[in-house]
Amino acid sequence: MAMKLIKKTADYKVFKRGDERYAVQDAAGKPVNGEEKVKILLSEELIKVSLPGESVAEEAEAEEPAEEVAPEEEAAPEEAAQA
Repeated sequence: MAMKLIKKTADYKVFKRGDERYAVQDAAGKPVNGEEKVKILLSEELIKVSLPGESVAEEAEAEEPAEEVAPEEEAAPEEAAQA
């Protein structure tokens, strides 16, 4: 699977790989990775970054009922010891 050239500038080249992801090379042809790659792809509007704010709130709500169940389980052994 060959990579398709999406955009070429004086500073970098953006390719679309066969697995539908993006590859970025600098002017010397070396791969660009990490935050620099993300900045380039964002500036070209090829990717969108979303903050994980909503998923964290959902996890916190899911943890609350689990905490309420724990004291009930602790009370059960005490009742068995009294009998």
